Amino acid sequence: MPSPAIHEHLAAFRALKTDLFQKDFLLTWEHPSEEIQAILTLAETLKRLHQEGFSYRAFDTGLAISIFRDNSTRTRFSFASAAGAMGFSLSDLDEEKSQVAHGETVRETANMISFLTEVIGIRDDMFLGEGNSYMREVGDALTDGAEQGVLHRRPSIINLQCDIDHPTQSLADLAWLKKHFGSLDKLKGKKIAMSWAYSPSYGKPLSVPQGIIGLMTRFGMNVSLAHPEGYGLIPEVMDIAKKNAAESGGSFRNREQHGGSIQGCPHRLSQVLGAFPRHAAAHETPEGL
Repeated sequence: MPSPAIHEHLAAFRALKTDLFQKDFLLTWEHPSEEIQAILTLAETLKRLHQEGFSYRAFDTGLAISIFRDNSTRTRFSFASAAGAMGFSLSDLDEEKSQVAHGETVRETANMISFLTEVIGIRDDMFLGEGNSYMREVGDALTDGAEQGVLHRRPSIINLQCDIDHPTQSLADLAWLKKHFGSLDKLKGKKIAMSWAYSPSYGKPLSVPQGIIGLMTRFGMNVSLAHPEGYGLIPEVMDIAKKNAAESGGSFRNREQHGGSIQGCPHRLSQVLGAFPRHAAAHETPEGL
């Protein structure tokens, strides 16, 4: 029998208002805070069920499709684990081995892979202006396919990292902070720094730091972004972080240096950042640092 803690989490989840069924999850700031809280609450419930040895299989059949246009280990296997736990068969679309390599359109491919599909996870993070737009193009094709009767129902799309946001990563970070401090309310006033880090290999996508500043500022945290001059983030995401901070009672500071912005900050996340202008042009090789 599940523990009382599981029943408490389920009761807390049911008390929250959500509108996630058959919807896409592409950017955290497109969803109200109550939905973010519901996702974390359900994730904790499923984690406890697994720890206690209970199945939480929800589907008897169906596919989960993954499309990785960039390398992945953690997100790839996290998505695969979730698909298996839910009862889905997982299929990975390798575009080089599909008709996409012969010029098949996004509309055709999206519908062909979706006849028995319930969810599609997509990673497309290499070029600004490309990844999130591609996910929405797939979504539009699926909506049209369902409306035209090609698909029995429209699969949901989950952003497994794009050029703008990495919601599964930032939500996992938020879940850890919630557990560490005891609740989301206890994050208010806490300091966190998102800092640039050097890598000899290549400049990572901007979506991880953008995901952090776009999410943590919603929960009253004092967020600092530290980076060398010329290695800033997308201005629109910076504006979202400022707006979130103003509404939540937190703060957002952008410092083009390492010094003062992380002094006295006990919680620091580091990410190798490519410069915003260097990633702006699609189909150019992203430059390293």
